[in-house]
Amino acid sequence: MTASTTPSFDLTGKVVLVTGASRGLGRAAALACAGAGADLVVGVRKAADGEELVAEIEKRGRRALAVGMDLSDLSTVRSAVSAAHDRFGRIDVLVNNVGIGPMNLAVDVTEEDFDYTVDINLKGTFFTTQTVGKLMIAQKSGRIINMSSQAGTVTLRAESIYCMSKAAINHLTRCLAAEWAEHGITVNSIAPTFIHTDGTKPALSDPAFHRQVLNHIPLGRIGDPIDVAGTVVFLASPAAALITGANILVDGGWSVA
Repeated sequence: MTASTTPSFDLTGKVVLVTGASRGLGRAAALACAGAGADLVVGVRKAADGEELVAEIEKRGRRALAVGMDLSDLSTVRSAVSAAHDRFGRIDVLVNNVGIGPMNLAVDVTEEDFDYTVDINLKGTFFTTQTVGKLMIAQKSGRIINMSSQAGTVTLRAESIYCMSKAAINHLTRCLAAEWAEHGITVNSIAPTFIHTDGTKPALSDPAFHRQVLNHIPLGRIGDPIDVAGTVVFLASPAAALITGANILVDGGWSVA
């Protein structure tokens, strides 16, 4: 086979910024992109929180930089993106991984809960994307990957605000895909089911809840971070060059069961 007939998942020479990279899906995505050849900017709440991950990426022969990004404080986002651009001269891929999902029945949701969820999941994601998007428009290329959730497609009890925010992310993805296509930028989202992470461990440690979740997943297992990280690499790679505005469900079939 010639190179022209073989899909390429190689990210060599690309600079990838992953928000919320210190653990879970963000860490897995960062390491997977490094494994595919990319240099990494790891967005963490405090830069010191990313030192161990930076060392791990550098062991793999890639360059890495940890930047402090608190999505509730947009000044830190702008400073972090500026520092990343100063270091690497470009940002080729943005993975918007940060998101929160406090559980509460709709009748018990407080205004504070509502505002915090929307501020992080929507406002923080939008303005992070806008900040990086300006750089991508100037360089006439880029890949933006938003971490959505199956919650943006299916209903989850006691998670109405989280579900609403992820449905909004799905539509924001489509809007930006249409608006920025002329600049050579693709915008897609990934919608995972329950994944084994530190964040889901308390809930999944409950045998009854674990069984309930499995009953919704035709493939019969909870996801692992690598299941999602593989989709990140695909969407960041040349193999996905003609995909934009898509929401890829990594849910084991939950949404179609």
